[in-house]
Amino acid sequence: MAPKLPIYFDNAATTRCDPRVVEAMLPYFSEKFGNAASRNHRFGWEGEEAVEVAREQAAALIGANPKEIIFTSGSTESNNLAIKGAALMYAKAPAGQQGRGHIIAAVHEHKAVLDPCKRLQREGFDVTFLEPGADGIITADMVAAAMRPDTILVTIMWANNEIGTINEVPQIGALCHEREVVFHTDATQWVGKMPTDVERDHVDLLSWSGHKIYGPKGVGALYVRRRKPRIRLEAIMDGGGHERGMRSGTMNVTGIVGFGKACELCAQEMEHERERLLKLRRKLEGELTRRIEVAQVNGHAEKRLPNIANVSFGFVEGESLMMGVKDIACSSGSACTSASLEPSYVLKSLGVGDEMAHSSLRLSLGRWSTEEEVDWAIEAIVKAVEHLRTMSPLYDLHKEGIDISKIQWQAH
Repeated sequence: MAPKLPIYFDNAATTRCDPRVVEAMLPYFSEKFGNAASRNHRFGWEGEEAVEVAREQAAALIGANPKEIIFTSGSTESNNLAIKGAALMYAKAPAGQQGRGHIIAAVHEHKAVLDPCKRLQREGFDVTFLEPGADGIITADMVAAAMRPDTILVTIMWANNEIGTINEVPQIGALCHEREVVFHTDATQWVGKMPTDVERDHVDLLSWSGHKIYGPKGVGALYVRRRKPRIRLEAIMDGGGHERGMRSGTMNVTGIVGFGKACELCAQEMEHERERLLKLRRKLEGELTRRIEVAQVNGHAEKRLPNIANVSFGFVEGESLMMGVKDIACSSGSACTSASLEPSYVLKSLGVGDEMAHSSLRLSLGRWSTEEEVDWAIEAIVKAVEHLRTMSPLYDLHKEGIDISKIQWQAH
């Protein structure tokens, strides 16, 4: 039986809010509307209690103490608070001077990490951007080779948002603790899908967001280690001293309640969902690469999230391919950069050529993805690629056995 169209395979961009999360949030829109900072009446107490329950739910998902959870508006704010806050707190020299400290990041981080790092560069910090290998992975050895005596912060994402590759976060964290360097990870795509224990994994600062884990948009959290070592941050937003002075602003009680419930549900269903989605992803990738020649899965073959497939198709123009599969909601890059016609900077960092990078699809599965949807998507993509290739003279040359890369083109 054909699935209901359109099919949603863009869960790495955002997920549908789980109905159980919506149900938990509803009372806090109207009946329990108190400000969590109003501590002299029942309405405020209800709000504060709800926030603390959510803090416990969020902490349980990542193996943290509830006192180590700071609520934010999402991963972008969490990343900014972690990176800028740690850099400013541990800076070696005053503002306006060079030599303020060395930071290590990766070239294929999300823009919510790259842009804060670039701002810090302009403010006198020295930043090294590591380049991954063809498999898309940043290893502890790469980080160790880049470390210097003045390194104050390492920020490496746990799993990449475009290709799903998993970096060596526990090993990098252990290295940072050994060298007494603060370690932050953007775990937006990781948390809720894979087991997380900040103690076991040696993480000091961890960012994640509600709308990637079937919770509401506009809410997220930052984990800040309290002991061994105690991490201190300089606030980047002032006004009221909320969240122990690290994040001022009226608490989004409704969103926080939803975020907490989403964390609780992920903890309960993660193991089953991980196995189910991995099976679907492998079927999707396997059939596409079997039935379509000159098709490649981008990123490490195994060290990837169970729900993200990024596949490039040779001899196909990217925008035409997106139009050809218009009944499949997917992406040709990360949601935050898909308005750009430039090839994905993540794929280019892996050494993927412009043509293949332009013709990539990111298909990200989620809680409501079904095998029927995967089967339908396979047929639709195969049909679209075959149709577009009938109009490609380069594909005709390829079929004749001519190596396109060795053709000497003449300019007119």
